[in-house]
Amino acid sequence: MKTFAAIDVGSYELELKIFELSEKKKVRKIDSIRHGLDLGSQTHSTGKLSDDKVNELCHVLLDFKKIMNSYGVDGYKAYGTSAIREMQNRLIVLDQIEARCGIHIDVPSNSEQRFLNLKAVAVRETEFDNIIENSTAVVDIGGAGLQISLFEKGTLVSTQNLPIGILRIRERLRKFNSTMSQYEEIVEGLASSIVDTFSKLYTKDRHIDNIILVDEYINVAYRTTHGEEISNSCSTEQFYQVAEMIRTLSPGQVAKKVQINEDSIELLYISVALLKCITKALNVQTLWIPGATLCDGIAYEYAEKNRLITYTHNFEEDILSSAKNISKRYMGSKKRGETLEKIAVTVFDTIKKVHGMGKREKLLLRIASLLHDCGRYISIMNPQQAGYEIIMATEIIGLSHKEREIVAEVVKNSYSEHLYYEEIRQEAELESEDCLTVAKLAAILRLATGLDRTHKEKFKELRARLDKDTLYLGVNGDFDVAFEKNLFENRAGFFREVYRIEPVIKQK
Repeated sequence: MKTFAAIDVGSYELELKIFELSEKKKVRKIDSIRHGLDLGSQTHSTGKLSDDKVNELCHVLLDFKKIMNSYGVDGYKAYGTSAIREMQNRLIVLDQIEARCGIHIDVPSNSEQRFLNLKAVAVRETEFDNIIENSTAVVDIGGAGLQISLFEKGTLVSTQNLPIGILRIRERLRKFNSTMSQYEEIVEGLASSIVDTFSKLYTKDRHIDNIILVDEYINVAYRTTHGEEISNSCSTEQFYQVAEMIRTLSPGQVAKKVQINEDSIELLYISVALLKCITKALNVQTLWIPGATLCDGIAYEYAEKNRLITYTHNFEEDILSSAKNISKRYMGSKKRGETLEKIAVTVFDTIKKVHGMGKREKLLLRIASLLHDCGRYISIMNPQQAGYEIIMATEIIGLSHKEREIVAEVVKNSYSEHLYYEEIRQEAELESEDCLTVAKLAAILRLATGLDRTHKEKFKELRARLDKDTLYLGVNGDFDVAFEKNLFENRAGFFREVYRIEPVIKQK
């Protein structure tokens, strides 16, 4: 059994959760501490934190460290969200915090953070896989943005980050000098056009059956007004009753009723108004409120890496499903993408002792294969650069910014002459080892595109065998592959350079 601490340095609150992790009891929360601290308002508006905010942040983290020591934790992980992510002097502040508190804070990308929240929901909500068999929207309300992830038939269909986080909305409301009784009407005015645009683009004629909510305040209000043992699901009508109760009471009465600090009531009002706007736009009848937070996601990720838990839901397939839907959005050929993916994976697996890469790099190669042709939607003459720009401008949930850059560079370099380290460094924030990964993956993908240059899937059922310095690529069939052999030779040169392996086509 291990004792683990998870710290969420959020935009408007710091949270510490202590967990017991074991193969038998899985992940069990044993303590939770929250401290309200508005970091987001400053960083979202000025890009920096004042000395007072940094000092208070360090003071709270030192208190958290004492609590962690009292539990004798075996490990901890601290994540900073959008308030830290958007700081101009982030590296300086994080270095100061580590020097003063002895706590290292990692800063995941937005897509990584939301992916952790999805994992937390999937593990906490035992019916998750059954729920997402129907059309379901996971609504993740944050300080800087709102993430909506659509599931259907058990897989992720699309995910989008909308610029209507509760701290951003609060800043707008304060400029209007509005009272809390006016919040619902004004929030609906601010958010409805964005939510309606999302609905038109991504839900179309699809009826959304459920919303799974990831939120700090509505969860607390729901459970304190209904009791901790209440079901995780409720109808939208039941939610509207809670919303009406919150709207009619004074801030002090609400704080006492739902057991939330009075300073946070304003954010609760905004969260409620925002969720009402979303439920109406998507015409949803059922809400699921599992009470998952980022700290749960951090703990589950740690437990998974230490092989203390396993997920029944396949999250890697969600990432690939997201890539397939991006390809579909830019008119990419489904068959072509799947063929390239299959060829590339076959080559990757066959030469794994040579390239030394792992499961994560294999996932990046699969994503690059699926997105290889998306740039043709913008430019047939220059698909490599257009593809690069599309991938860099599109969030792929579960990937870090660096991983997205690697995928974009692999796609770009699978078309034209390879850009070497110094050239890649001029346009991307990649280190030398990342550029080497780009070269290795691009060499495989370029080989795959050479085998399927005619888009006729002749090599879809490819067999590969490595014999010393020769890679035999076998295909069965009485079709003519002379054209492919000529094109393949042009694509194989970089593969030879990277791996010192001679690829040879064999046909039976």
